Amino acid sequence: MRTIVDLERSSALHARARTFVNAFERGERAPDFDAFASELARYQADHAPGFARLCRARGVDPASLARAEDIPPVPTDVFKLTRVATFDEAHSAVTFRTSGTTVGARGSHALRDPSTYEAACVAFGRRWLARDLDRPIPVVVLGPSPAAAPDSSLGHMCASFVRVFGEPAPESETWLVDGDILDISAFDSRVAYALAKDQPMLVLATSFALVHLLDAVGDATFALPAGSRVMQTGGFKGKSREVAPERLRAELARVFAIDERAIVAEYGMTELSSQFYERTLFESGSQHGAYAEPPWARVIPVDPETLAPVPDGEVGIAKIVDLMNVDSAVAILTQDRVRRLPGNDGFELLGRAPGAPSRGCSIAIDELLGRA
Repeated sequence: MRTIVDLERSSALHARARTFVNAFERGERAPDFDAFASELARYQADHAPGFARLCRARGVDPASLARAEDIPPVPTDVFKLTRVATFDEAHSAVTFRTSGTTVGARGSHALRDPSTYEAACVAFGRRWLARDLDRPIPVVVLGPSPAAAPDSSLGHMCASFVRVFGEPAPESETWLVDGDILDISAFDSRVAYALAKDQPMLVLATSFALVHLLDAVGDATFALPAGSRVMQTGGFKGKSREVAPERLRAELARVFAIDERAIVAEYGMTELSSQFYERTLFESGSQHGAYAEPPWARVIPVDPETLAPVPDGEVGIAKIVDLMNVDSAVAILTQDRVRRLPGNDGFELLGRAPGAPSRGCSIAIDELLGRA
């Protein structure tokens, strides 16, 4: 009986989470962020023993929560060490896993209702990648297909973009990475097709796949049709070659014959259900490295030792409150360094904190796992 009651409550919370997305798409004011974040934290404390332990260790009474910034964050490393979910494995619809390119176990994030994830990713992706499009366009993904990587959250997101923003095309002409092989010939064919139809293209790619592309083409170019744009995501974890972001952008702009501002970085992770985007494609005053937040997620820079919010304008590690994480952890703690932008207008991403996890992160892991 308890499982039935929990699933009913979960479904009601998912429906409320999607009201944030619906309001955003209609241009309406969002519901109260702090109130819903606090309600999700109470639900998760009721049904996830590890999070309940973390709250007790932090001296936080979930029943008294009123502000999102007061919710104890779950470190992303915890997703590698234990299951972070309010429901039994039997009710998982999909489980996303981290890439496994770093030393240690792969992190996993189980979703009971992926429709909430999909609604949020499409709504915010449209805002920063496709809001000016009035018809489907050719979309190519420099990455493995969902069939080849069914546990990739990035692949799931890209599949949603292909379905919603893209015109119909065979899988072999859309997903252009097979194992370690990037199909340059198929990419060339898709570019020629788009040019012939005078349609802009949307290219979805990881940073490392784009480096492979640059290595493969050398001095050649793949001039994309006017209005084309590139979504670049991910870093170089565990890879043999890294390229500075500004150099990668410049080279891509040359090869694709597009403005650097049409190369839009996305920031997300397996442990989240929301994503963040640079605004350069649509906002002339925005700079690369500055990211927009959806009204259902909030990035809070915190002190790496105390996990307390740092003053505005100072650098901290990112505590992310994600209202789409209904059944896992509404607040997570990363090792990414961030700074709020003036006027509470998003945040600046400054790269990963070097070295081992911070003391504050390590203590939180021990508290959640009951090792403190």
